Amino acid sequence: MPTRDETFAVADGHLIRSVTPARGRPYVHRCSHDSFREVLWAGEDLACGGFTLEEIAAHTNLPSTQVAVALAFLKERGCVETRYRRSYPADRLFYEDGMTEFWALAEESKNGGQ
Repeated sequence: MPTRDETFAVADGHLIRSVTPARGRPYVHRCSHDSFREVLWAGEDLACGGFTLEEIAAHTNLPSTQVAVALAFLKERGCVETRYRRSYPADRLFYEDGMTEFWALAEESKNGGQ
């Protein structure tokens, strides 16, 4: 049975999420660097009670697809923990952790994924 494959890269100042679903057509969504930063700040603002994708999108006025890309990346990198369908920063340094992961991926992407 085929499995879902999800990868992330940074190119031209955008976080890029490429997904090959188990069924259906592959797709690519992007999140700009500025939008990624807004998601991190919103996550810090809403950290005490946790947050959902929809709450971050409403808080920032960003498109849901950009928020989804950012949150999926942050979850993959261990910056976000999900409990009872709510997401919480994994650390008090949420913004710093998220930006560190973004720039680490940007460097990795620049060097061809090595």
